[in-house]
Amino acid sequence: MASSRSNQLVVPQATAALQQMKLEAAQELGVQIPQDGYYGNVSTRDAGSLGGYITKKLVQIAEQQLSGGSR
Repeated sequence: MASSRSNQLVVPQATAALQQMKLEAAQELGVQIPQDGYYGNVSTRDAGSLGGYITKKLVQIAEQQLSGGSR
């Protein structure tokens, strides 16, 4: 059977930064992060909101870097 996490990070060192981004997104959106890390009980709407928020932030960061701007 495949592992429970099929997504592999291209840069494993980014794990902490992505976790921090997830926590910040959850706080801003009012979504409760499961303490045990199991997202099976998180509503699809909340999970989608987190993913969308994180994607939006990552795109903003990439656009700033490509334009030579700073944060």
